Amino acid sequence: MITKRIIALLTLLTISTLIITLVNCSKSNSEQLSMRELTLLSEIESDTSQSARKSALAPPPPSAQKEKSPSRANDVVEIKEKMFIAQTNDIYINKGDYLGKTIKYEGLFDESAWRGNGKAYRFVVRLGPGCCPGDVSAAGFEVVWDKGYPKKNDWVEAVGVLEEYDDDGIPTLRLALTSLKVLAKRGKERVTQ
Repeated sequence: MITKRIIALLTLLTISTLIITLVNCSKSNSEQLSMRELTLLSEIESDTSQSARKSALAPPPPSAQKEKSPSRANDVVEIKEKMFIAQTNDIYINKGDYLGKTIKYEGLFDESAWRGNGKAYRFVVRLGPGCCPGDVSAAGFEVVWDKGYPKKNDWVEAVGVLEEYDDDGIPTLRLALTSLKVLAKRGKERVTQ
């Protein structure tokens, strides 16, 4: 009876040792695999960054130079009715991507004078949701040019180059207009997107 117990204990001990050995072996292999993967990734990253540095220092091929030759001013970004607020917000948030580009869109012509400095500001906007239910806010841009302006609330198509200027110490975006047409057919004055 004691022999059976000893055999059972020895068997249990052997099985336990075997399980522990397998687990440790498995951990070791997975750690080695991870180390191999890390080493490989490090080598790939190093090769990639060296290639990137080389290509950044090398002049672009002549064909690429010809493709990029049109100036940014010739790029026209058309803001559509469906995603008006989203596109307008993208321009304000990522202004560096849009400065010097031509922006084209439709909206309401509006003007107001700032009480602080008495300066007249002109805008082409669409109305959108405000911060609270029932509030209305405007989305669009200040516009400037040296020709006459339409009447307030006229529906217009504005085309102009996006620029940034200093307005009493505040960096401000506006469109230097190249065209401002009053349109007979009105689009959506209120937009939600």
